[in-house]
Amino acid sequence: MKNISSKNNPELTGIIRGAINRIETGFSDAMNIFSGKMERSIGLTGVVIISLSAMLGSGIFVLPSLAAGMIGPGIWLAYLLAAMVVLPGALSKSELATAMPTSGGDYTYIEKTFGPVLGSITGLGLWASFLLKAAFALIGFGAYLIIITNALGIESLNMEYSAILLLVIIVGINILGVSKVKAIQAPIVVSIIVILLLICIMAVVKGQVDWTRPVGDGAWSSGTWGVIETAALVFVAYAGVTKVAAIGEEVKDPGRNLPRGMLYSLGIATLLYVGVTFMIMATVSTSDIEGREDPIYVFAEHVGGTWVGIIAAVLAILTMASMALAGILAASRFPFGMARDNLLPEVLENVHPRFETPYWTIIITGLMMGITILTLPISDIAKLASGFQIMIFIAVHACVLVLRKTKGKHKWYKPEFRCPWTPFVQIFGISSGLLLIIMMGSKAFIGAGTAIALGVFLWATYGRRHHISRETPWNSLLIQMRNPTHTEHQRRDAVFHACDLGGHNHLNVKEFIKAMETLGFELNHDEIRSVFHVADADADGVIDIDEFLAVVEGEIGLASSE
Repeated sequence: MKNISSKNNPELTGIIRGAINRIETGFSDAMNIFSGKMERSIGLTGVVIISLSAMLGSGIFVLPSLAAGMIGPGIWLAYLLAAMVVLPGALSKSELATAMPTSGGDYTYIEKTFGPVLGSITGLGLWASFLLKAAFALIGFGAYLIIITNALGIESLNMEYSAILLLVIIVGINILGVSKVKAIQAPIVVSIIVILLLICIMAVVKGQVDWTRPVGDGAWSSGTWGVIETAALVFVAYAGVTKVAAIGEEVKDPGRNLPRGMLYSLGIATLLYVGVTFMIMATVSTSDIEGREDPIYVFAEHVGGTWVGIIAAVLAILTMASMALAGILAASRFPFGMARDNLLPEVLENVHPRFETPYWTIIITGLMMGITILTLPISDIAKLASGFQIMIFIAVHACVLVLRKTKGKHKWYKPEFRCPWTPFVQIFGISSGLLLIIMMGSKAFIGAGTAIALGVFLWATYGRRHHISRETPWNSLLIQMRNPTHTEHQRRDAVFHACDLGGHNHLNVKEFIKAMETLGFELNHDEIRSVFHVADADADGVIDIDEFLAVVEGEIGLASSE
């Protein structure tokens, strides 16, 4: 095949470059049409369900015990205060999500606003936050599982080992690529709300409620600063409210449904957290739940007896298991995304040839969760998870401030929803977030410091040498691949399919690089990776061979056969 060189014919190359720019502009749309990515199928109700399913779990089934041990029966106020800090974050993220509706979420917003160094730090922080939250859910799973096994006469079960066993199972499930997690989350969310409300109603009907305990003397034994510190601890309970922003491209009318869905789900979760924790502490004494990981079982058993407690425990087990399953899925995507941006080694973006899942990042995430479960106290896991989430919320607020101020330089920044009362919302979000981190103590600083140090180290040792502009390699490849002869097209097709080890007509990054190097295109290893990332429009780690060739080659048989 005869290559076109810009050095030999700059005038011709200028014409080609103009054509290529038009081709590249339409490329994402073409690939999206092929993959179905542009279809918007999630309405307002779906947004609310997805947000609630990411929130309701360990925040209500485990955290109340830890919170009660810190301040006493007034824990409902800490949940309310945490919600007030989350609210500005939901507004800021709604704006960013409608301007950048991609699957990367926070990582994409921050990397695109502040560059690859802060992108590296953010990616690690998000990865740590999601895996810690999932580990926290697994501990809750183990605690509630013991309730069931004890009821069945099995009393030798260990909470940590039960959590590790489930961890191994869900790592395997994630590698196999089960994609129906969301299908079971909606009924679980509805069941959680219904069961908790019924238990609260039963407590009122039976006259077991002491309405003065959560607001009377001793309700906040640690004082104002204790309430703020506890709010920092329970902040992680609301972390999922903005998770739906990462699938903004699938939401119908995102400028309207994303912000409304986040605010509605935040309102529902706040009412549920505040109301249920108020009822728990008005019904059960602090000493009965302090130091336990199963406060909802204690509450349910106290109100309705053993069978009601067991029903609540079964629901908790289902909730914790689905949260952990989805948590590993979400956490593993951050190192996968960083590898796609050439910020981490290539092996982490390589998907399994058969199952087409990023198995190395799933395995590494699972190992880190196992170490966390076996080595850290549950309170430290909750604090670290909350600390990382607060840090990310602060960075999100900073993104909005920077992009608003430099909008003349970022013509692509055209959000369908604009956060009201900017910059006051962002200033409040940043200052309140910093206060919570300070009140959380040394562990939050250690966690944040570790993420910063490791992110800078990874950039200095790997990312700086491999992170390149994606446009130049892509344009260069288009120049070389457009309009091949029929023979050349057949040669490319044969090589691509020979490298398809999974036999799905798909190539992962490793297979794509092997094919491109075999074909002899004038691109180095990292440039071929960059081309793969542009072609992988839906960021699932594979490209369809036939679709890629159809888009890149154009008409066949027009080029010279020389």
